[in-house]
Amino acid sequence: MIEISDSLRSLFSAQIEERDGSYIVDVPASEIEHDALAADETYRVAILKSEFSTSQKTQEEQPQSAGQEPTPTSDGPPVDEGEVRDVTIETTGDQGDGIAKVERGYVVIVPSGQPGDELSVEIEQVKENVAFASIVEPDSRAL
Repeated sequence: MIEISDSLRSLFSAQIEERDGSYIVDVPASEIEHDALAADETYRVAILKSEFSTSQKTQEEQPQSAGQEPTPTSDGPPVDEGEVRDVTIETTGDQGDGIAKVERGYVVIVPSGQPGDELSVEIEQVKENVAFASIVEPDSRAL
């Protein structure tokens, strides 16, 4: 089970690259621009294996064939405040909150969510790398 600390400042995907005998992980400029991280500071880093392999990423980066529509991409969070989403809780964090992932591995924190729960949640707060949501109670009057 993955434990996610309350002090989580940033969550992003990056490849590890070799440069001059060292291994480098590039931090996206948006992490600095959105004050998630600051240059010249020291941070504790956790590395998690991605679901996507290098060969999958290479295929995604190849140019589209003529006549094919390019796949739209977005640099911002894939959720909006007030949006209701169906999610599956994958694990729990340090404080017992449920953790779900949506498009592009974006993390949604759901208080009271337990691993395996399939829930409808309302997105309450959106940050660049994580959103916080509450469970939407089903309407008992609905048929």
